[in-house]
Amino acid sequence: MELLRMVTQPQLTIYVSTLVRKPPRTIHGYEYRFVTVRPGHFFGLTEVWITKQQAIKVSDRERTILDGLRQPEYAGGIPEVAKALWISRSELKLDRLLDYAHRLRNGALTRRLGFLLELYKVAPPVKLDRLRRELTSTYDRLDPTLPKSGRFEARWRLQLNIAKSELEAIPHT
Repeated sequence: MELLRMVTQPQLTIYVSTLVRKPPRTIHGYEYRFVTVRPGHFFGLTEVWITKQQAIKVSDRERTILDGLRQPEYAGGIPEVAKALWISRSELKLDRLLDYAHRLRNGALTRRLGFLLELYKVAPPVKLDRLRRELTSTYDRLDPTLPKSGRFEARWRLQLNIAKSELEAIPHT
């Protein structure tokens, strides 16, 4: 998220998706942790120049948001992902975001994405309906890194274990 300028604070742990297991490494004060993904989930890459001579492949803006929603523990929790979504809302390619979400086929990710897109009015109702059609009857926590508490949001089948007011305040910070 930092390379795509979607954070408000520096990240000292960098997560790297890989097809093979690798142990964590520390390089120049940054901890690199490797997250193994299935080959079918290895998509959504873009090239970012880190020096004048060297570019690296990183997840694009849309995939980065979805990875954070799928596994918030690697992104600092749902509030950090919500900030990233808000910061990058004008640069997001909504159809790509929704297509990627469909490809990942993850119910918790779909619920969290729909909830935040609706909360921040990033997507029109017709696009949100597409996400809602993919929901099952089960509920997930909005932030799985936090305890099971809070009210249940039937529309997105989420347990809101983060105060909605906290998320609504993000655009004003």
